[in-house]
Order: sequence, then C-alpha cells, then structure tokens
Amino acid sequence: MTAAGSLPSEMTSSYGTALRLRVPRRRGRPRTRPDVVLADKAYSSRAIREHLRKRGIRAVIPVPADQQGHRLRRGSRGGSRGGRPPVFDRETHRQRNTVERCINRLKQWRGIATRHEKTATIYLAGLHIAGISLWSGS
Repeated sequence: MTAAGSLPSEMTSSYGTALRLRVPRRRGRPRTRPDVVLADKAYSSRAIREHLRKRGIRAVIPVPADQQGHRLRRGSRGGSRGGRPPVFDRETHRQRNTVERCINRLKQWRGIATRHEKTATIYLAGLHIAGISLWSGS
C-alpha cells in the first residue's frame, strides 16, 4: 500500500482502505497487512509512525527539515544529540514515483478523477477499464 495523498488527514481514511486490502497467497488466508508504506513528508508524524510500528509495517517516509532541526535542538540540551532519526530507505522510496505517475495517468479519465459514480462497484469497474486501456497503450 502506498499513501499518496497530499494531506495527513487522508492517511486516516486510508486505514479503512488498508483493512479491505487482500493479497492472495498460494495457500491459506490472503495477506491483509502490507510490508511497507511509502509516503511523502506530510505523513512524517510521530502518531502515524507509531501506528505503523505497532502493526509491524515498515515506514519509508522522509523526515522534513524542520523535524530534523527540532530533534537536533533537543539533543543540544544534553543527552544523545536528539535521539536516533527514523530509518529512511531512499531506493525503496523511489518506487513511490512509479505509483504516483500511474495514479496521475488514471486521473486523466474524468469519471475516475471526479468520482461521480454512486457505487463503489461501478467506480472499480471504471478503474479496471482505465487500467486496461493504459496497459494496452491506446
């Protein structure tokens, strides 16, 4: 799952989406928890990182410069230079760009961008048709 919204409030709404996520396996129940969440700097809050950590999900979220500065200033009052910064894997975060570009291409379809459909089933069907069209190159 990739959190690709522009507002941190969208992350809370994506929890419901994450609950419906199903990845089939060869045997047994489908997976419902992603391995990694890729997000932009807007999602770099302590609460979001803590929630992901509790669920055992690795967060690949860059830390904004102001948060880095706050951490370093906290450390200047004594202690261990503000603590250890969150782990950030630059190579994994680059995969987010591919997802972002795909979403932007899908949003070129007016029905998908505006979400006019009344039911989720019809909206999902539109996503499938748009995806097939993009995949076929037409």
